[in-house]
Amino acid sequence: MFKKSTMQSRLVDFLEDELAIPADWISLAQAKGEQDPSLLPMVLWQYGLVTLEQLDRVFDWMEAEPLATLN
Repeated sequence: MFKKSTMQSRLVDFLEDELAIPADWISLAQAKGEQDPSLLPMVLWQYGLVTLEQLDRVFDWMEAEPLATLN
């Protein structure tokens, strides 16, 4: 449980700080993908809230992060 919230928090920080994704967009995506938090990047892209380039950066970040599991 602790890993989950820590990883989600780091992902949200990355989205806000590195990609300048507004917090309300992230909240919307979290609400839409609440059953599976690992889908957050895809939900953001599905709703047009991130570009493919940004999505690629998120996946690169997730791959490089230690303990990069969201569930």
